[in-house]
Amino acid sequence: MSSRVRCLWGAEAGRDLSHDDVADLYRWPEEGRWVRAMMVTTLDGAAAGPDGLSGSISSEADKAVFDAVRRFADAVLIGAGTLRAERYRPMRAQDADAERRRAAGQLPAPTLVVVSGSLDLPWSEPVFAESAQTPIVVTGTDADPMQVAWARTQCDLEVVDSPRPSAGDVVAVLERRGLRRIVCEGGPTLLDEFVRTGLLDEADISLSPGFAGTAHSPNGVGPESVAWLRLEHVLTADDFLMMRYVRHDA
Repeated sequence: MSSRVRCLWGAEAGRDLSHDDVADLYRWPEEGRWVRAMMVTTLDGAAAGPDGLSGSISSEADKAVFDAVRRFADAVLIGAGTLRAERYRPMRAQDADAERRRAAGQLPAPTLVVVSGSLDLPWSEPVFAESAQTPIVVTGTDADPMQVAWARTQCDLEVVDSPRPSAGDVVAVLERRGLRRIVCEGGPTLLDEFVRTGLLDEADISLSPGFAGTAHSPNGVGPESVAWLRLEHVLTADDFLMMRYVRHDA
C-alpha cells in the first residue's frame, strides 16, 4: 500500500505497518463462528457521501484495512440495498492468498452472501457470473415463486423456513456450509439485527475526517440498550482512524 498505516494504540503501537502486518492485526479465531461488521463513517455519522456511496467517504488507507479484514474471510455478507447501491465487483483473491486459503481448508476466495426478501437484485452485474464462487442469496418463504425460479438460475439460492430471513437464519445457513468467518458490510438494517440479536462479535469502524450530512446517516432501529465493545487497536493514515472493537467476553 502506498499510504502509510501506523498503529497508534494496541499490540503494534508506534509501528508503521505493511499490507501483511495489517492483515495479521485482523487475524481470525482458529475455531468457531466469528461475525465482523466493517463500515466507514464520517464525523457527523454519515455512512455514505452525497452520491449515496461509501467509496466517496473512504481513502486508500481505509480501503487497505477493508481489504485486510476481508482477505481471509469465508463470507462477505450484505443486504440487497447495499448490493444495488454499491455495485460490488466479482469476489476473487490474489494467487498467493488463494493458495494460503486452500492450505487452511478454505475456498480460494470469500463468498458473497446477499440477504433479500424480494429477490429484486441486479442479476446482470458481473459479481454473479465472474466471482470465484457463485454468490449465495438467502431469501424467505414470502418471495415470489417466479422470482425464486429465476434466482435459482443466477445464484446459489437458500430459502429459509420463515417469511423473511433473520440474522439467525443467515448465520445458520453459513455455518451449515462451513462458512464461519463472516464479514457483515451492511446496510444499517442488517447490521442492527446482528447487534440486537447478540450475533455480532467485532466491529471494525473507520472514522472518515469529514462531514457528509445527516441525510446519509444510518437510521435503523438500534438495540434496546447500549451494546458495549472493547477497543483493541487504533490505526491511522491520511487523517483517518481505523479502530477495532470486540465484545468484552471474547
